[in-house]
Amino acid sequence: MDGVDPHIHVEQSTTRYDARVRNLLAGTFGLVGDLPETVGTGCGVRVPYAMTSSRPESVTCLACREHARAQHLRLAEQMARLGTTPGSTVTAAQVDGVVQHHRDLARRFAEGSGDND
Repeated sequence: MDGVDPHIHVEQSTTRYDARVRNLLAGTFGLVGDLPETVGTGCGVRVPYAMTSSRPESVTCLACREHARAQHLRLAEQMARLGTTPGSTVTAAQVDGVVQHHRDLARRFAEGSGDND
């Protein structure tokens, strides 16, 4: 083989370049920076950004799937904890929706990785 990595990876910070985040920034400030050419991945390698995905069904690197699963579970826990702090400006229903979204993503990343629980 010529050394080209055929796998689709997850960007190391699973939500950094998410399309919804970019759309929110663009809508709020009218500006969004360019996407990087290469990114660090959950498995520790650098790959072209085009070889990454935030969709669990597209990610073929098992180490990246495990990394993304852990990241989404951690984010769900943080959101659940922050949503209950006094003075929070979001409703319990909004927090629950975000928590469930990230738990669902974690579950989907676990499927097919051999680590279903």
